[in-house]
Amino acid sequence: MNNNKRKTEIQVKNNIIGILRIGEFDYISLTDLARYSNPDNPANVIIHWMSNKGTYDYIGLWEQLNNPNFNFTEFSEIKIKEVGYPSFTLSPKRWIEKTNAIGIYSKGGKYSIGTFAHPDIAFEFASWLSPEFKLYLIKEFQRLKKNEGYQQKREWNATRLLSKANYTVHTDAVKKYIVPILSDNQKRAIYAEEAEVLNVALFGMTSKEWSKSNPELSKEGNIRDYADLLHLVILNNLENSNAEFIKLGLTQNERLIKLNESARNQMEILKNNHKIKELEILQKQVNKYNTIE
Repeated sequence: MNNNKRKTEIQVKNNIIGILRIGEFDYISLTDLARYSNPDNPANVIIHWMSNKGTYDYIGLWEQLNNPNFNFTEFSEIKIKEVGYPSFTLSPKRWIEKTNAIGIYSKGGKYSIGTFAHPDIAFEFASWLSPEFKLYLIKEFQRLKKNEGYQQKREWNATRLLSKANYTVHTDAVKKYIVPILSDNQKRAIYAEEAEVLNVALFGMTSKEWSKSNPELSKEGNIRDYADLLHLVILNNLENSNAEFIKLGLTQNERLIKLNESARNQMEILKNNHKIKELEILQKQVNKYNTIE
């Protein structure tokens, strides 16, 4: 499952319900929903629901329809040997580990974030808790998605600002360089991935070299994850330029030198550009979600 996670929340009948964005998909907190029924022990409510035969069939069918890596063999074995018996108990952790499920996400530990589920599953759980509660949940979730539509319009405005900032690259003069100048060894090196060509051109190092120099930071991301907005703007421009250079038949070494020169030129032009400052402000406004570890 994609490790890029962001969290927001909605309020349903005075209950705060967490929404976890994993990659491009939303997951609703079953833990928060369960507190509507049992504030003191929501985990037991989830387990009780998942141990129901109807629930087992429902979440199993959902995985079959949406998860190409679903372990149907393990699912069938549990259904034949355990489901329906009084002793049958199914926890989120067991479900995920046994079947490689993706519809439910659960993480425990000292700083537990609880159990989350895809809306298809979360709405089913809410209906089991209370049909009325489910309707309010759907209403608030739809409101959230509508607000996200507005957010996307703000992002479109950010794209317009980016275009204006890029235009400056073609109109301003270059006075001095800030991006590292490549060494002769770097110019002669052969890089297996085009992404590394861009990294060396802009940052003066490969992602692997950066990881070795920043072992603690590399646990949470790569060199681009820690780049500021200015570098990301230039990186976007370099990607376009590199594609054109490839079409022209330039060798990797030739492209690397040209990209590095372009990166240094752009850095000098854009470092004090007011459009970049506007983008930084807009980025904070657009970023509605809080990044979580």
